[in-house]
Amino acid sequence: MLMKKSTKHIIIIGAGPGGLSAAMILAYRGFRVTVFEQKKSIGGRNSALRLGNYTFDIGPTFLMMDFFLRELFTLAGKNIESYLKLIPLNPMYKLSFIEKELNVVSDHDEMRARLAQTFPGNEKGFDRFLQNEQQRYSKMYPCLRKDYSTIFSMLHPDLITALPYLSIGRSLYQNLGNYFRNELCKLSFTFQAKYLGMSPWTCPALFTIIPYVEHAYGIYHVENGLHSISLAMRQVAQEHGAVVHTGQKVEKIVTDHSRTARGVVLENGEIIESDAVIINADFGHGVQTLFAPGFIRNYTPARLAKMNYSCSTFMLYLAVDTLYPEPHHQIIFAHDYRKNISEISYKGILSEDLSMYMRNGSILDKTLAPAGHSGIYVLVPVPNLLSEIIWDENKIAFYRDTVLTLIEQRTSMTDLRSHIVAEHIITPQNWWADFNVFNGATFNIAHNLLQMLYFRPHNRFQECKRCYLAGGGTHPGSGLPTIYESARITVDLISKDSLLWS
Repeated sequence: MLMKKSTKHIIIIGAGPGGLSAAMILAYRGFRVTVFEQKKSIGGRNSALRLGNYTFDIGPTFLMMDFFLRELFTLAGKNIESYLKLIPLNPMYKLSFIEKELNVVSDHDEMRARLAQTFPGNEKGFDRFLQNEQQRYSKMYPCLRKDYSTIFSMLHPDLITALPYLSIGRSLYQNLGNYFRNELCKLSFTFQAKYLGMSPWTCPALFTIIPYVEHAYGIYHVENGLHSISLAMRQVAQEHGAVVHTGQKVEKIVTDHSRTARGVVLENGEIIESDAVIINADFGHGVQTLFAPGFIRNYTPARLAKMNYSCSTFMLYLAVDTLYPEPHHQIIFAHDYRKNISEISYKGILSEDLSMYMRNGSILDKTLAPAGHSGIYVLVPVPNLLSEIIWDENKIAFYRDTVLTLIEQRTSMTDLRSHIVAEHIITPQNWWADFNVFNGATFNIAHNLLQMLYFRPHNRFQECKRCYLAGGGTHPGSGLPTIYESARITVDLISKDSLLWS
């Protein structure tokens, strides 16, 4: 049953996962909701790429902490099983080092046995890892679910209680040294810093909860690809009366003399009035383009230039006319992983010794390609555009060749080139030019301690009244689960704030 209809009109700029999450819950709560997406398709980085009969997820391919997603559908009055088929993965992924390989599984007894076989003597640390990080997670989880719109929110008892568990001053890599001694074993629990676009040697130790939640709650695939989540969210939002416009760009947010958002101006000049606006655009791009010149006082171009950003990614989407026996998810580590990460994060150069993530989707999901074929998704972390690397045709061709050579050398796909029937490439420059990702930083603003919680752009955007944020650029951060949570926080703020709107 729908909640009582409201006269309050909410405009959402962007139909990415944050915007669509907010749309379906707000519409269910009775608000009049209008979504404007400038592209002709929805989803943003959580959308689909199609090469003939091959389907790829453009961005996210891991679904972890599925309970966040399930909760959103419940909050929208729906049963997620009516819209999506979530498939638990086991093994969750394969880790490929030069010297060793490890299939990571969700069963703790089996995982302990695999660690004992691959990294003898380190298996005892696995139980300490699960126990200690469960405690950290239990303290941090309530903090992730709060908004930090005022400095006083930093004094909330939940955050005060969690402070001893933040391990301030320690990195993810250092923290894993409490559990494991073998270098490769430690690295097996650090690659998750990729979700944040950060180096495990500088990523705050509190993010050890990410590998923990993988082992505690598992990883899922969504049948037909994770972009299906966006399609399902749009369907739910529309069932509740939301209107989703595609191919309509918002040019500017309309504000009044009190610095209050009053609606938007579309690219065609049409003005649409509203009671509030949610920005689901990439933060760095949106804050510089959606307001009148001089309106933004805090997040000025000078301030944005001083902030820390995630790395970028070089993407290869390969339609191949065969099905390789590679796992659904695989991470291939560079021979010198630390050097590789350093070159990406600090030196701003392209590594000759690469690391990459690869998904062989059709090994599990037969809907993604024709029978006996597969779509190979390849993600290579690279420096963002602050590095000033020029991605011209020669650079792209060279890097593509380097990536394919590594795949052919390190996997069973030794004849990959001969089976490619179609392909698509996204470079850091494409992320900015085609997806409006500021600096090409695929994982948004970095997650160092001074860019988190209150110090991250607020869900109730501090620059403009009745303007809110949803997405990776606000609290709690990037990655699908936290983007979903950002939308829930924002929706709850609007539901409360709207009681005071005239």
